[in-house]
Amino acid sequence: MRVRVASAAFGITVALLAVPACSTDTTGSEHQTFSSRTGKPTNAAQEPAALSSAALESRLLDPRDLGHGYLPQPERPAQHDDVTVIGCPALSELGGDAATGGTLAFPHKAQADFTYGGSSSEISEELYSASMRKLSDGVGRIFDAMAGCPAFQVVSGGTPVDVTSQKLPAPTVGGDEQWSLLLTFIAGGRSTVVKQTAIRDGNLLLVVSGSPALVDRHLDKALAKATATS
Repeated sequence: MRVRVASAAFGITVALLAVPACSTDTTGSEHQTFSSRTGKPTNAAQEPAALSSAALESRLLDPRDLGHGYLPQPERPAQHDDVTVIGCPALSELGGDAATGGTLAFPHKAQADFTYGGSSSEISEELYSASMRKLSDGVGRIFDAMAGCPAFQVVSGGTPVDVTSQKLPAPTVGGDEQWSLLLTFIAGGRSTVVKQTAIRDGNLLLVVSGSPALVDRHLDKALAKATATS
C-alpha cells in the first residue's frame, strides 16, 4: 500500500509513505517558528528575482550525485482525494487544501524522488523559490503546526493514517533558516519513519524528506548543489 501525505500549504511533501503489502519499512510577519534562524528575511526591494522552475530543476540532485543504487521515480500524480486532519487544530486551520498542498502553492518549484537499493527506502528533494518572507512564513507555519501536534490522524481518500511528530535539532549544514521533524506514519498496521528537513537560503527553499539515514547522508550535498551559483 502506498499513501502520499502532502501536508504543506505550499506543496511540501511531509511523507512518501511506501509500505509494501508484505513488509514494514522502519527506515514581516510576527509569526514565531521553531526554526534555527541565522538571517532574517530582508526588505523585498533588496531581493533578487525568484528562480524559475527550470533553474530549480537544474539544481536538483540526480542519480550521479547520489551514487550507486539510487533509481529515479516517475513524477507522482496530483492527489485530489478529500483529506481530513483529526486531532491537530493548528494544521486544520491552515485550510482544507493544506493537507494536499493546494493552498499558497509557489509557482516556482521542482521535485525529484528516488528509491534506494531496490527496497522501500525513499528520498525526495523539493526546491521552491519565492520572496524570503513568503518562504519563511509559509514553511514556518506548517512546521510549527506539525511540531505542535505530537499525535494526529490524516484521512485521505478514506484511508486513515496515524501520525506522530517529533521536533529535531535544526541541521548545521548552512542556510538562513532550518527546520526538521521526525514523523512516524502508521497505516494498515504498518509503520514508516520519515525525516523531513527544510532549509531556507535567501529566496530558495530546500526540502529533503525520506528515510532518516538517507536524508542525513545527502542533505549537505543537496544544499550545496541547490545554492551553487556557477
